[in-house]
Amino acid sequence: MPRLFTALEIPRDAALSLSLLRGGLPGARWIDVENYHLTLRFMGDVEGHVADEIANALDRVRRPSFQLTLSGVGAFGQKKPHSIWAGVAASPDLNALQGEIERICQRLGLPADPRKFTPHVTLARLRNANPADVAAYLSARGNFAAMPFKVGRFVLMSSRDSIGGGPYIVEEAWPLLQAEPSRAANFATSASDASRIMR
Repeated sequence: MPRLFTALEIPRDAALSLSLLRGGLPGARWIDVENYHLTLRFMGDVEGHVADEIANALDRVRRPSFQLTLSGVGAFGQKKPHSIWAGVAASPDLNALQGEIERICQRLGLPADPRKFTPHVTLARLRNANPADVAAYLSARGNFAAMPFKVGRFVLMSSRDSIGGGPYIVEEAWPLLQAEPSRAANFATSASDASRIMR
């Protein structure tokens, strides 16, 4: 049975920036560049009919597209680090999208995720890595930041049980709403008209 999760894909330019963080850490097993993603909600092994219900419910998500910036690096597991990740600059739009997906999952009877949502892209899994080596790696790359990219959709991904995750398969994708330039332009003209009237 596949493991399901909703995620954001990482576009090529951002993935190339992340790939430059590979190397220089003994005991790290680096994630393949094509498997980079940002998990929104992990669902785990679910029955086929539940997967269908989840997909049907996600059809109703209406959120705007937004910009996202990968920024900073960190590790999970303080005394015994087990993975290295790249972080994400604060994004209310990302949090709103994730929160809506979380509510949908709970309405469908999936247990609440006990962990606080910490948006990240996993770069490496660690095995018997020396905490001092990990600290040195993180401090050397602490100022990492990639160019912002536009998030135009979110996806439902599956993974087979394998070492290091992946290969990940996009099962379904949902576009985010594009901003309507005409409305913004109309607002700009009406605002400038208003300022002329005010004078």
